Amino acid sequence: MSIQELQTAIMELDYADFWQLVKWFNEYQNERWDQEIEQDLAAGRLDFLIPEAKEDYAAA
Repeated sequence: MSIQELQTAIMELDYADFWQLVKWFNEYQNERWDQEIEQDLAAGRLDFLIPEAKEDYAAA
């Protein structure tokens, strides 16, 4: 299915189904973001943030 076909199908949803889709999509997007963060952490791609976080913690 193409993006255009998805867009058309979404525009044809009734009100309740549209908001059910929005809720599902937001939850799915959050899950994907969490997975991406976990992968970045495991790979060390966020290690550069540790010194700054320690400084902020010490200053609090």
